[in-house]
Amino acid sequence: MTDSGTRAEIKRLLIETLDLRGRSEADIDDDEPLFGGRLGLDSLDALELAVALESRYGVAVPDGDEGRGIFASVASIARYVAAGAKLPE
Repeated sequence: MTDSGTRAEIKRLLIETLDLRGRSEADIDDDEPLFGGRLGLDSLDALELAVALESRYGVAVPDGDEGRGIFASVASIARYVAAGAKLPE
């Protein structure tokens, strides 16, 4: 999967997992902050997203500062997934 394909898939995962009604992939910029920004995500959303990423890609998101860095944006999640994920077949 290409980097842009991974980013698009992560955006769809965000929308579906976090029930971001009324949002589309085009509404989420690749480098937009996911937390503390206009999406309004919180710590419960982070937990739900971590579970979804582990289920979908086989990657575990660490706690603490490292996990916060991974969840900085769609682009940072895509880099993390590309570095260690088992992509779906």
